[in-house]
Amino acid sequence: MAAHIRRRLRKGATTTAVAAAAVAALAASQAPAAPLTEGSTGGDQQAAGGESGGPEDDAATGNSPYYTDLPPLVTPDRPGSSSNLPAATGSAEAGIPASVLAAYKQAERTVAGTDPACRLPWQLLAAIGKVESGQARGGKVDANGTTPSPILGPALNGQGFALIKDTDGGAYDGDAVHDRAVGPMQFIPSTWATWGQDANGDGRKDPNNIYDAALAAGRYLCAGGRDLAVAADLDRAVLSYNQSTEYLRTVRSWFAYYQRGTHEVPDGSGVLPTSPSTPTPSTTPGGTTSPTPSPSPSKPGGTKPSPGPSKPGGGVSPTPKPTPTPPPKPTPPPADTLGSLENAGTGPLTATAGGTFDERVSVRARNALGAPMAQLPVTFTVTGSTGTLFEGGRKTVTVISKADGTATAPALKAGEKSGDFTVTATAGTTRPRTLTYAASVTARQADAIVRTDSKALVAAPGEKFADAVTLKATYKGAAAAGVAVTATLVADADKPAENDKGPHFKDADGKPLRTLALTTDAEGLLRLPDLFADENPGTYQLVLTTEGGATVVIELTVEAAEETAPPEA
Repeated sequence: MAAHIRRRLRKGATTTAVAAAAVAALAASQAPAAPLTEGSTGGDQQAAGGESGGPEDDAATGNSPYYTDLPPLVTPDRPGSSSNLPAATGSAEAGIPASVLAAYKQAERTVAGTDPACRLPWQLLAAIGKVESGQARGGKVDANGTTPSPILGPALNGQGFALIKDTDGGAYDGDAVHDRAVGPMQFIPSTWATWGQDANGDGRKDPNNIYDAALAAGRYLCAGGRDLAVAADLDRAVLSYNQSTEYLRTVRSWFAYYQRGTHEVPDGSGVLPTSPSTPTPSTTPGGTTSPTPSPSPSKPGGTKPSPGPSKPGGGVSPTPKPTPTPPPKPTPPPADTLGSLENAGTGPLTATAGGTFDERVSVRARNALGAPMAQLPVTFTVTGSTGTLFEGGRKTVTVISKADGTATAPALKAGEKSGDFTVTATAGTTRPRTLTYAASVTARQADAIVRTDSKALVAAPGEKFADAVTLKATYKGAAAAGVAVTATLVADADKPAENDKGPHFKDADGKPLRTLALTTDAEGLLRLPDLFADENPGTYQLVLTTEGGATVVIELTVEAAEETAPPEA
């Protein structure tokens, strides 16, 4: 089947006259297709006006080979009838596999919602899909729309085709030397990097998935503000996909054919192309075939070898031995090439300072075919200033992926500083894949704080409060160590503005302080510094608030001692 699929001609290899005659016959037997753009009547060419849908005027396919089969001359339906015939209706060639047809129609709807001015018809995607891959090898896709093995064009090594050196490390095409067109819509990797889409919502942009590839093709064809209902814009779009007039004629023929009617067939039962085998001429950089040199005529009795150049002192120099060309490095097969690194179910990464994160960072590696990749080293790195480390006190650890492609880092231990940090997973060497997770450390918290005794706190004006104040903070019933606590002296807890008179703490210089930032000890206890009264008697309040919102209010009283009358003489 693979050999059958690869029987394709390079662009412009078929005879223009034969294709033109077939198009003329097709037009005579059914409604005419939209006209070709003026000037696109023969030979390979750049997209009209030099416009291209891809980066740097590159064709989406790299001008790789394509099928040259033309549609049957008998139309699938009579003029004016439906283009959505039931499955049992129409010729075999008019049938499009169910998943492939669904992908084209979904792409049309999606583009219509984001770029309605383009007026993309799904039949154009069907025509390109037919010419590029025979509708994904006759619709051989799984339930998600992915081909069981990649559809790959030949290496674009300049040997009869364009020369495009590797741009993806072989991630998509399994070739780390040259690029190849990939998937049902035959994108070269560099174009896919710009235009790739995730149309089936699986979190991956996969050129071997018909839904992803069809939407990418639709957006590519609509690039540059094209209106595909205008013949000139449609021609430019198709030529930007593969810069060959022969290609344009073939796509146009299938486009007109599908516009006349088509029907759905089961996946895997589509008709495969029957083009002749691909010729493999040697070509010069300008695209002309290099003639094979004719051997020199032999002399009677055999050919006498020509002597080598004479040495200055006479005699003949030996013919230098040619320097052997080192063999090319073998290209790793797609199964051995890292394709992607994805989240394997890691949830939110949050923890309290000093605690252990409940979630562990986990990734899944997949190869270029999308299958899980085992025995792959994955390096996890913590970056940030919170002091968070993996178990064992390391900032970087390397884990080998398991049979299901997953690699899970050790547990994270939160540092003492609150804030955000990241964990980055990296795998692969030629073209590394990375995945970054956001994480955060929150400050230690307490949901309750209470005094450890209930003594009344009373002092005379200008004196120190005799009794020390000790409190305990807890979180979910357990001692809350290292919790930040703010102590503020106020006149009224209902109006918690810092007081400017009454009880106070003292700083190192003995000056009054009425707000302090404190921290509970390892047992959740907090012992307040000494409190002093000034000359203003009255009732005051001390409010203590923890990180986490727990609050306690302590009453302080400043009163003069009662005067006693002197004894009577």
